[in-house]
Amino acid sequence: MTEQDIVSGIKSGDQKAFRFLVDKYQKMVLNTCFQFVKDEDDAKDLTQDVFIEVFDSIHKFRGDSKLMTWLYRIAVNKSLNFVQRNKRKRLFGNLESFFSSGNFNDESSDTYNADKPLDDTERSKYLYQAIESLSQNQRIAFSLHNLDGISYAQIADVMNVSVSSVESLIHRAKVNLQKRLLDFYKNNIE
Repeated sequence: MTEQDIVSGIKSGDQKAFRFLVDKYQKMVLNTCFQFVKDEDDAKDLTQDVFIEVFDSIHKFRGDSKLMTWLYRIAVNKSLNFVQRNKRKRLFGNLESFFSSGNFNDESSDTYNADKPLDDTERSKYLYQAIESLSQNQRIAFSLHNLDGISYAQIADVMNVSVSSVESLIHRAKVNLQKRLLDFYKNNIE
């Protein structure tokens, strides 16, 4: 089934065309969402939301880009919106519990113990924290290219920027990650 067949089939209400689309791109959309939300259940929920939006708004798809690029764009936008909403909820929840507890001198339980060697889980945690600390555009470009294997041209389509902008974003992301991880290891491993 060609991309045009899928789009026209979904527009005409063909359930087989929609099922084909879901089967073909579900794993890609799920992986993309997971890269942003870091929770499998949330990523699955977002994946469903992406395909519901595709079904509801397929009539808006003009074919200016590939169908896969359009799916990436929807998945990235939904994931970013989800992360933003959850950050606000966590921030207000943390502030509320902080002030309601009356304990303003509480030390963080997330302090690092330099006497303990890092295991793979901790390394992954610090890597993802470093990725999360990147600017939003750097994080998107870096994640799509390095974690999802998407080409610069496709990322440019997803982000509505030029290929040279994508190259620059990825380069700056790598430089920033290298600095953060080098600082972390220098401060915690010595």
